[in-house]
Amino acid sequence: MLQPRLLSVTPADDFMLLLKYETGENRIFDVKPYLSGTWFAELRDVGHFRTVQLLPGGIGIQWKNGQDIAPHELYELSEPLKSKGRTPE
Repeated sequence: MLQPRLLSVTPADDFMLLLKYETGENRIFDVKPYLSGTWFAELRDVGHFRTVQLLPGGIGIQWKNGQDIAPHELYELSEPLKSKGRTPE
């Protein structure tokens, strides 16, 4: 499945990412399951976690030292964010 293009990524509390897609969808992605591996261990530092950036063209995300999560994982493993109520910040 082809994922919609990302418009923005915002780091939130508890190692969550708020994802906004071109479809108008707002989704929440939990990064915690990734933090035990050696490649993502650096993200346990909240300051580093907050360096997440959108890749050009909205094709994915990346942190300043190269860690990234595949676009299909971001979309397929994220949960829709309810329009009013749950705000992860």
